[in-house]
Amino acid sequence: MLKSTATYRGAKGGRASGKSYFFAESLVERSIIDSNLQWVCIREVQRSLKFSAKKLIEASILKLRVGHLFDVTATEIRRVGGTGVIIFEGMQDHTAESLKSLEGFDGAWVEEGQSLTPRSVEILLPTIRKPGSEIWFSWNPNQPKDAVEELFREHDDTTLVHVNYTDNPWCPPKIVELAEWQRKIDPEKYNHIWLGGYNTKSEALIFSGRYRVDEFTPAPDWDGPYQGMDFGFAEDPMAAIRCWIHDRELFIEYDAGGTQIELDHTAPAVGAIPAFRDYVTRADSARPDSISYLRRHGLAKIKGAAKGKGSVEDGIDHIKSYDDIVIHPRCESTIYEFGHYAYKIDRLSGDVLPIIIDKDNHWIDALRYALEPIMKKSGYDLMRAMA
Repeated sequence: MLKSTATYRGAKGGRASGKSYFFAESLVERSIIDSNLQWVCIREVQRSLKFSAKKLIEASILKLRVGHLFDVTATEIRRVGGTGVIIFEGMQDHTAESLKSLEGFDGAWVEEGQSLTPRSVEILLPTIRKPGSEIWFSWNPNQPKDAVEELFREHDDTTLVHVNYTDNPWCPPKIVELAEWQRKIDPEKYNHIWLGGYNTKSEALIFSGRYRVDEFTPAPDWDGPYQGMDFGFAEDPMAAIRCWIHDRELFIEYDAGGTQIELDHTAPAVGAIPAFRDYVTRADSARPDSISYLRRHGLAKIKGAAKGKGSVEDGIDHIKSYDDIVIHPRCESTIYEFGHYAYKIDRLSGDVLPIIIDKDNHWIDALRYALEPIMKKSGYDLMRAMA
């Protein structure tokens, strides 16, 4: 796959290409050969090993049936019979000084390289400097100016491959079907997600640079929870969400829902959010019959959220007004929408128009409904301050 002795080795491309599995298995194989191999697996933000390469490496150990050669602990993987170790670090937790302990390591594997900041690249490259050391990068491309893209474009001591699900002989048939469906309904999105093309809609993205994905636990002094729900229509998904507010920051803790969920299955579906029925939920008031039904069938505290002219734009402005928006990693549907909800782009000029595309917004609509009383209160406080 990477036929070079280059120091910096990269594999980028779309989903389901096998990039991460390749590096995980390669690392296990090297550790088998060299019982003293020391390697660090890196992400820009590493809050939990549940979202690291550790699980993939453990799976590779089982696949190769070499569990007797490794001591897998909660935080690291040690090589039995040698000094070898695989550890896991987040770049945001370190400075150049605090990373000095890695100077003797044989190499590093950077996951989700598209998230790596220029600062992190500047710190990492001179840290892994043992003779013969290597740094591996795997990533799904986002923007051509991302730090990892600049590294492989400007540095000579590199080797890079671009791989997609079409290059993966072990890609599950269901994934291929999903990719082909995406290709038919949205070629531009298919190119970015499945073929590893750049996200050309970045300037048009409504929440670009306004949010981050990170783990958190609500504290007793946080305001909330606030819950919202958007009803599904035909192929559109039913979407439910829970969020909190603290110190002018918005925290999105849970989401639930999906397509083809019948109304009488809605209450069980939102049960994926703990104690969802115990709190007030605001839903799309355009469906008063659905609200009435759910109130009688498991969601007694559901109520309609007021809608009107300009409510979408007002809701977006309110969400963007928070100093920070933090989305928990388990909220995959919400994360996806925050990364794709966009303004229309003129087909001929390429200009971004002040027209919101009614797409990729179901969980965002649920979020607007959840925050409706806060938006009203904010307006009231503003009028008082101006009086």
